[in-house]
Amino acid sequence: MYSPQFSITNKILKYTGTIEAAKELIENAPLVPAWEAKFREEAIVRTVHHGTHIEGNELNFTEAEKVLAGAQIVGRDRDIQEVLNYRNVLKYIEGFHAVELTEETIKHMHSLITDRIMPQETCGEYRKSQVVVKNSQTGEITFRPPPSVEIPYLISDFILWYNTLKLEEMHPAMKAGIVHYELVRIHPFLDGNGRVARAVATLSLFRDGYDIKRFFSLEEYYDREPMRYYEALQSVAKLEGNTTFWLEYFIEGLAIELTRIKEKVKTLSTDLKIKRSMGGQQLALSERQIKIVEFIQENGFLQNKAFFELFPTISEDTVLREIKDLINKSIIQKTGSTKGVRYVLRAQ
Repeated sequence: MYSPQFSITNKILKYTGTIEAAKELIENAPLVPAWEAKFREEAIVRTVHHGTHIEGNELNFTEAEKVLAGAQIVGRDRDIQEVLNYRNVLKYIEGFHAVELTEETIKHMHSLITDRIMPQETCGEYRKSQVVVKNSQTGEITFRPPPSVEIPYLISDFILWYNTLKLEEMHPAMKAGIVHYELVRIHPFLDGNGRVARAVATLSLFRDGYDIKRFFSLEEYYDREPMRYYEALQSVAKLEGNTTFWLEYFIEGLAIELTRIKEKVKTLSTDLKIKRSMGGQQLALSERQIKIVEFIQENGFLQNKAFFELFPTISEDTVLREIKDLINKSIIQKTGSTKGVRYVLRAQ
């Protein structure tokens, strides 16, 4: 049966510890539910844009965001379709992560990723021919995947290893890293292998309880320095199948991304004392209330004259109702009187 080669290094231990600390804070931080929808939507846009951009998609971040929002843009049909397809595979992952990983799962994810991009008969089907991966600039062959005849056996063996591995035997981040690499190595499809590998690695994290509220996007880490990403993948062959260097790279990326989110969550949570003062419960705020709290965090206070700046189409009475609810939840407090009234974050 498939058995990956690697060593547990100090780097892997360090980054794994960072991941655990960030996961703990993100999942338990006060006020996080208020921003959950916003964080998830941002993560989706970043994942879709960077996950397709690294493969040559020409849409910029704003254009990808507009496509996902249903807006019409000027761009190549293929680029627009790739963005829509990657969003569809993320939707599939969100609703499927409790189910066992199978060949059918991987094939279906490929069919979602390549819908209307590849000929229909090749979507979700293993390649039947030998392919090579070349450097787009030099034409040099950088990778020669296994022969097509071996693909069903390699995938079957890999999935058997994956599904028989107990949770306590390997940290979920390492497991996802191995999934990512192995699907890139096997290269089971004619096109879309990178997107499939990244999507299945995300699915693996979700299945093992590391969805972390679906706030993160590893694709941005890869797309920021694509050469470093490809060099890390190629290091395994150079090290005769040893995945240690790749796993260090992969786990470092997850640690960096989760640390960034952790710091943002800490800022938006205002103060951990809020949670203690509310009996440990997390608070669900409306979109308007989120904007009010964010404004106060950025400016120190909010006055009535700034209501129109925040909500140009909403009446002052409606804003005041939102503020009253925030006061009742002990999140903000009112200071001053009449025209000098200010709303500030509640002192603890």
